[in-house]
Amino acid sequence: MEYMLSEITKLFPHLNTYLAAGTFIFARLIGFIRFAPVFNRKEIPGMVKISLALMLTIALTTLNHPTAQVMQESFILCILLNFVVGAMIGYIVQVILLAVDAGADMINMQMGLSSAMVLDPTTSSQVSILGKSFSLMGVLIFIELGGIYWMFNAFMRSMVIFPIGSAHLPLAQIVNMDYLIQLTSNVLYMGLQIASPVLLATLGQDIILGVISKTAPQVNVFQLSFLFKPVLGAAILVWILPMLINVINQYFLSFANII
Repeated sequence: MEYMLSEITKLFPHLNTYLAAGTFIFARLIGFIRFAPVFNRKEIPGMVKISLALMLTIALTTLNHPTAQVMQESFILCILLNFVVGAMIGYIVQVILLAVDAGADMINMQMGLSSAMVLDPTTSSQVSILGKSFSLMGVLIFIELGGIYWMFNAFMRSMVIFPIGSAHLPLAQIVNMDYLIQLTSNVLYMGLQIASPVLLATLGQDIILGVISKTAPQVNVFQLSFLFKPVLGAAILVWILPMLINVINQYFLSFANII
């Protein structure tokens, strides 16, 4: 067996280099696919994800042209760091999409639909029907704007910032802290911006119902609020949906350069 391996190495002198580089790229792709939106959905079978990662590994390894000094430190440490870098890129992209989910949760709470929950197989948690609809809409808008290209462009840039065989993680270059703070703070800001029409409409309704309860105490305002809030919220959403799509488009385009 050793003789066969030595002969294969003579026939393909760069085989060991390409195998090591392919292993590191595969580990980075696994971390990337595990956390990146679209790819991290549990509806996609695990075998499909691994096959996609393997095909991308073959393509990226040939494009990367690894040198003989591809591995500078421990083999296991390099694999672990590459997985961490891929996971960081995927998580940053996921945070961008969380702003849409935050707005949907605010709308869902204000409309009184919190009890209408379904199981989300992606996160294995209970989510609202409205939140699930907004989440799928955000993913579709992200794909339509070229979000898949942005993610892989960030992945390719990460190979320049953090070479596949390096054992020293340049965290300040991969993740700009000002950018990360802006990204995470925009989750609440964009969520409020998306939900503000429904929040203002339901707030006005609460004020009107409060005035009615004072002027006519015999009216059961509590039951009326449960009846009017979902109807008013749905009507407002249908009315402002084109504007919401434009707001989400501008928000996604502002983060086209992920890293």
